[in-house]
Amino acid sequence: MLNMKRSFLLLMMVVCFATVYAQNRMTPELLWQLGRVSGVGVSVDGKHVIYRVSTPNVKEDRSSTKLYSIPITGGTPQEISLTAGVIRDHNLSPDGKFSITTQEVKIQKISGRDFYPELDKSNAQIYDGLNYRHWDEWEDGSFSHLILNTEGGKAGDGKDMMKDEPYDCPTKPFGGEDDYMWSPDSKQIVYVAKKKVGTAYAVSTNTDIYAYEIATGTTTNLTEGLLGYDVNPAYSSQGALAWLSMKRDGFEADKNDILVSNGKSILNLTQLWDGTVNNFRWSQDGKKIFFTAPVDGTIQLMEVDYPGLTKKLPVVKSIVKGDFDITGIVGQAGNTLVVSRTDMNHAAELYTVNLTSGQLMQLTHVNDAVWGTLALSKIEKRYVPTTDGKKMLVWVIYPPNFDPTKKYPALLYCQGGPQSSLTQFYSFRWNFQLMAANDYIVVAPCRRGMPGFGAAWNEQISKDWGGQVMQDYLTAIDEVSKEAFVDKNRLGCVGASFGGYSAFYLAGLHNNRFKTFIAHDGIYNLKSMYGTTEEMFFVNWDLGGAYWEKANDAAQKTYTQFDPSLLVDKWNTPILIIQGGKDFRVPTGQALEAFQAAQLRGIKSKLLYFPEENHWILHAQNAIVWQREFFNWLKETM
Repeated sequence: MLNMKRSFLLLMMVVCFATVYAQNRMTPELLWQLGRVSGVGVSVDGKHVIYRVSTPNVKEDRSSTKLYSIPITGGTPQEISLTAGVIRDHNLSPDGKFSITTQEVKIQKISGRDFYPELDKSNAQIYDGLNYRHWDEWEDGSFSHLILNTEGGKAGDGKDMMKDEPYDCPTKPFGGEDDYMWSPDSKQIVYVAKKKVGTAYAVSTNTDIYAYEIATGTTTNLTEGLLGYDVNPAYSSQGALAWLSMKRDGFEADKNDILVSNGKSILNLTQLWDGTVNNFRWSQDGKKIFFTAPVDGTIQLMEVDYPGLTKKLPVVKSIVKGDFDITGIVGQAGNTLVVSRTDMNHAAELYTVNLTSGQLMQLTHVNDAVWGTLALSKIEKRYVPTTDGKKMLVWVIYPPNFDPTKKYPALLYCQGGPQSSLTQFYSFRWNFQLMAANDYIVVAPCRRGMPGFGAAWNEQISKDWGGQVMQDYLTAIDEVSKEAFVDKNRLGCVGASFGGYSAFYLAGLHNNRFKTFIAHDGIYNLKSMYGTTEEMFFVNWDLGGAYWEKANDAAQKTYTQFDPSLLVDKWNTPILIIQGGKDFRVPTGQALEAFQAAQLRGIKSKLLYFPEENHWILHAQNAIVWQREFFNWLKETM
C-alpha cells in the first residue's frame, strides 16, 4: 500500500510538472531553434521518405543541415549522408548517359574592367538598359546556363545548351530544379527561361518552356503564343508534359492553370475551376495530377484527372480538408502521398495521405518535443460583412490560456503581396504564435487581393490599393474590437511589403484607431517606387502605369489618391520603420523618406535598418534583433 501511495504521489508530481512545463510560451530565441523540415523525395523502392532538417545556430549566425531517411509507414528516422542511389537523380538522364549541371556564364560586359582591362582597379558598372539589378543582386553580365555532360566525361567538357544567350535557367532569383527536366526517353531537356533582355525583360512576365534536342542541339519554344508565366514543366510516366501557366503578360498574380500537352495540342485541366494552383505533381500512373491551392484561408491538397486530350474537361476534387496548409507534395508510393503541412501553431512537418480515405498521418516529429512544452494559441475563423456587401474571412489568433474576462491589446496584421494568400502558414518572422505568446490578439483579414476566394476577389486590389482593401482592413479590426476582451485603446497595425504600404497609408486615415504602426519594407512614395523598383511589370499592372501618363486615368487615380506620402500631413501616431539594404523590390529610399518625414513632423519614430538583408530577414542574429525590436516597440508605444 505504501509503495502504491508513493507511486501515486510520484505520478501526480510528474503530471503537475508537465502541466506547468507545458505553459511555456514561444520566444524569439526558441523560434530560431526549431528544425526546419523539407521533403527531398520518396525512395526508388517506395519504402522510405528522404527529408532535410535545417537547424539555425544563432551564436554562429548560420544553419546546419542534415539528411534523414524514415520508413514511409512511420518509424525511427536514420541520418544519411547522400541521396545517390536512394532517390532518382533529377539531373541524370533516365538512360544514364547524360547529366545536367548549372554554371554561371559571362555573356555581357558590365564592369569598368570589362570595357577597359588596363583599369583593373575600377569598380564602375555600366548599363544601357533596365534589369540592371534584380531582387538583391546587381547584374554583372553573367547568366545561369544549363550544361549537358556525358556521364564519365571530363570536367569542363560539357556543352552549354544556351550557348551565348543572355538568359537565365534556372530563372533568377528563385528558380531551381523545377525549371528543367529530362524527357522520359532521354532525348530532350525541357527548361524554363524568359528570353528577353534589358527593358523588355523588366516589363514582362512572359517566361516560356523550351525543348532542347540532345541529338541535334536545336531548341524549340513549346509555349509560343502563351503570354504569361509558363513554369514548372513535368512529364508524366506516360510521356505527357504538364506545366503551370498564366494567361496575361505583366500580371504576376494571374490565375495559375495546369496545362498538358502531348506534343500536338494542349488541354487546360483547371480552366473551369475558379482557383489558382500553387504547385503540382503527376500521379505515378500518369492518369491524374495532384496539386495544392489556396482555398478559404488555407492551402489544400487537390486532384484532377487527366482524361487525355479530349474536349471534356475534368472536375477538380479535394483530397483533404481542414484548417491547415499543405505546403508541398514530396512524392508518391502506391496509395500513399507524402506532403508537407503547417498551421499557425506548428512549423512544417511531413505527413502521409491515404489517397482513398484522405486520412493524414504525421510522419516526421522534428519539433514535437518543443510543442509539448508550449501552451498553444486558439485559432478562430470569423466571417464578417464588408462595406460593399461581401463576406470576408478574418483569422483571429488568441494568446495562450486566453481569458475572455480580461482585456487584451490587438494587432491588425496586413499581409503583403498584394496578392499573397493569408493561410495557415508558419512564418519565422511574422509569426502569429509568437505575437499571441506576447499577449496580443492578432487580427488577420483575408482582404481584397488574396487568392482562395475566387478570381474576382483576387484581382480587385489591382489599381485600387487605397480603396476597398483599406475598408476591409478597418472593418476587420472594428468587428473584432467589438468584443469586450479587446482593449480598444491599445490597437496596433503591422505589416511588410504591401502590408508595409498598408501601414503607411492607414497611418494617414485611421481616425485615431491605432496607437502604433510597424512597416517593414513598405512602399511610401509611389512615384519614387515606380522610378527605382526593378520588376516594372508589377508596378505597371498594379499601379496602372507610369506617373507621367497624364491621359491614363487608372494611373493618375493611383498616384493622386493612393500615395501614402500624400497623407503624411495627417500622421499623428508612433511608427517603427524597418528596411533591408539589399531590397531592390521596395528600395531603401522608401523607408528613408518615411522616416525622415516622421522625424521632421515630430512623430515618435524609429528606423531599423539591415544593410545586408533583402526583402526578407534571413540571418539568425538579425532575425532575433528584428523580433526584439518589434516587441520592444509595441510595449513602448501601446
